[in-house]
Amino acid sequence: MNKNIILCGVGGQGTVLASRLISASAMARQIPVLSAETIGMAQRGGSVFSHVRMGDGLYSPMIARGEADLIIGFEPGEAVRQLPFLKPDGQMIVSSRPVMPVTAALSDTGYRAEAMLEYLSSRVSRLVVVDAEKALRDVGSPKVLNLILLGAALRAGALGLSAEDLKASVRRLIPEKFHALNFRALDYEP
Repeated sequence: MNKNIILCGVGGQGTVLASRLISASAMARQIPVLSAETIGMAQRGGSVFSHVRMGDGLYSPMIARGEADLIIGFEPGEAVRQLPFLKPDGQMIVSSRPVMPVTAALSDTGYRAEAMLEYLSSRVSRLVVVDAEKALRDVGSPKVLNLILLGAALRAGALGLSAEDLKASVRRLIPEKFHALNFRALDYEP
């Protein structure tokens, strides 16, 4: 089972933690995993993305264009930016919640998340849009979008991992006082 997964968003959304949870879960199951991340702009609201590759015969952590099985988009515009990496039959899980990227704010381009979501729905046949505002309200915290999106990817059968795999990684990587909240986010279903 080989899986190529790209996670993308803007700094502060939890994309790096989500990629680490996926990687740790794969390693715990003895699945070879390679990953690479851009985190330089993570504290400034800039673009952040991670490539996670799981399976045998991997020699590079980077995913070539047109080779991603799954893209998890924490922000619609960033999901559009990573779209060239998705396989023709690939799957995308994307948050509906816009976070204006720094580049859009600086150039005053009139960024609209709705236009990004329309663009994605016209080009991705296996698209799941998560109503992030509602999910975050229902779960009770604005800080667990990453686990909500991982849960949506699990329910879509796109990760190649189980909920228990991810919960075990949450137990190992996240302080215990946040376990219940993160499990609630992972299990969230609209």
